[in-house]
Amino acid sequence: MAVNENEHETIAILDAGSQYGKLIDRRIRELRVRTELLPLSVSAAQIKSANYRAIIISGGPDSVYSATAPKYDPELFHLGVPILGICYGLQLLARDLAGAQVAPKEYLRNDGQQDITVDLESPLFQELSGANQKVLLTHGDIVNELRASHDDDWKVIATGKQGLIVGIGSQKRRIYGLQFHPEVDLTVEGTSIFRNFLFKVAGLSGDYTIEDREAKAIKEINDIVGESKKVLALVSGGVDSSVCVALLNKAIGPERVFAIHIDNGFMREGESKLVKASLEALGIKLQVVDAGPIFFQARLDNISVLRLCETTDPETKRKIIGDTFMRVAEEEIRKLGLKAEDVFLAQGTLRPDLIESASHLASSVADAIKTHHNDTNLVRELRLKGRVVEPLKDYHKDEVRVLGESLGLPHSLVWRTPFPGPGLAIRILCTTEPFYHGKYDHSNALLNYLLAGDAGDLTDDARAGADSLLVAREIDIGALREKGLRGRLLPVKTVGVQGDGRSYNHLAVLYSSQVGNGVEKASDVDWNLLTSLGKTIPALCKNVNRVVYAFGGVGQVIVKKITPTHLTSDAIQQLQRADSAVNKILTKFKLFERGRLSQVPVILVPIEFDPDQSTEPGEPVYNGVTHRSIAIRPFLTNDFMTGVAATPGTDLPLECIDELVGAVRQDPSISRVLYDITSKPPATTEWE
Repeated sequence: MAVNENEHETIAILDAGSQYGKLIDRRIRELRVRTELLPLSVSAAQIKSANYRAIIISGGPDSVYSATAPKYDPELFHLGVPILGICYGLQLLARDLAGAQVAPKEYLRNDGQQDITVDLESPLFQELSGANQKVLLTHGDIVNELRASHDDDWKVIATGKQGLIVGIGSQKRRIYGLQFHPEVDLTVEGTSIFRNFLFKVAGLSGDYTIEDREAKAIKEINDIVGESKKVLALVSGGVDSSVCVALLNKAIGPERVFAIHIDNGFMREGESKLVKASLEALGIKLQVVDAGPIFFQARLDNISVLRLCETTDPETKRKIIGDTFMRVAEEEIRKLGLKAEDVFLAQGTLRPDLIESASHLASSVADAIKTHHNDTNLVRELRLKGRVVEPLKDYHKDEVRVLGESLGLPHSLVWRTPFPGPGLAIRILCTTEPFYHGKYDHSNALLNYLLAGDAGDLTDDARAGADSLLVAREIDIGALREKGLRGRLLPVKTVGVQGDGRSYNHLAVLYSSQVGNGVEKASDVDWNLLTSLGKTIPALCKNVNRVVYAFGGVGQVIVKKITPTHLTSDAIQQLQRADSAVNKILTKFKLFERGRLSQVPVILVPIEFDPDQSTEPGEPVYNGVTHRSIAIRPFLTNDFMTGVAATPGTDLPLECIDELVGAVRQDPSISRVLYDITSKPPATTEWE
């Protein structure tokens, strides 16, 4: 844990169990200050000996009065170093240092984004845009009273509704506490508050750069691997593994790096060629294994009846792909003749992975190695022997992208969207028959009433429940029903998180009844209303976990058929074309570079919205083309545990949406483009 005082200025983030610990870490490092995440129980003596220049104490789920509250060393407050306490951290220093009265959790709950007033004279808030600030409050304990007689230097520096104390500070001690979370996006000027703490209060210089971390990573690689050992890297095609190999190449040279890329047949369009060309341009020989035919014909444990290309169950698909990857990797490693005593395994583990897996052991990296699906016998043996090198463990995702470009990887590879391990296989909804679950007709009737006011056969209680939910969500019922929106459940299932666990429930589609199958601009759509409906409909219809908007309307036909779909070449190629078109436009608008989006899954949906109803059951094939639809899910998240759908016009430009829809609809096999408007929960990021 000790920090070399001749190295960069380092601050300690003491983790009290916050769900936002890695966000604090990221925000500070964005300001070019080195951080170490430590448990709150660390001793003051350890902090002093390591020469940390400042301390941030995170939030946490417990009350300071709880029997399970994390223990800490009160001497931390007397080290003379600047301290910023966030949420739980505020309550600790308020109770134990400032002599404040802290009311327990049962007294009051404060959750969500709220308006507060800050003292612009405080060093923590200087140069903010104004005294009125929007922040995220999430804790029940409150500072009920600050007793100035205890220490005249302590003062209230921020207040909320009804004079609630949400910030205190001692300029003499250089110690501050905040009831709100400056690390999250809902605190609009949170980064400026951190900047003030680091540079105005703590007097740091911000000298920790990507170049510094690159040099450190190269030194670590050489120290671990030595002068003669070799390194094995299984390259998925994603950003992390590609950058990891490029860094290894720079550190020890291409002749000692064995890089293997297994193409499972579900890669993005041109993915394997791009990765191979990108790495070979740096002098790295990448062995590409074309294993698509092996994967398509694979069975679970080699004994199940259905092959992968015949399987529709999402979990079975994942298991077959994972098991087959291991078998193919084992065979390729055997061909290379590599033995555990002669080789190290390289993994693209990132800093958030370590924080998530072992934040209470954050200084013990060896215990925090994440488990990959690349889990061959050799990989397991290397892990057991500690022969693993993780050169990116000091990086966040956006920093890896910057490093990748500095190492010479092409822009198109470095800034592409995140991609799941099983590839496009889990973005193709496979099915052979329509899905009907729960009160299908009743939910359709509720949707019809919600959007159009048509009561149908609904009971008075059902109508009253729908109306009260709209009122509770602050949706104007009259204005909603004048919009011409309509909706229905589709006979397909998607995965979600509802209640205590995973759910497979219906997909609901919304559309404009005033458009028909015509051109519709993103500017014609009330996206704020749709965002509200995306949250409201799953709460009303318990057998719905995902809501989409269909561009171009869906006509008058009630969709009761599906397009039978398996992992076949025509389905894969449909999705590859759409995925490629979407990613080219996202790259054009630089939405990932600007931090606007987290992920954008593109999904093949087995629905044709204009089927010939006289056609016998089977694939809707017109002019020799099998019709399906494409869903696009622009998604915003900081922790990948929860998140929200990106709102067009706010999170991404309306003209970008128009280009996405137009580009995908150029493919005559695509019936409609669907825009996913659901948060997580109830919907997961991926659809399977």
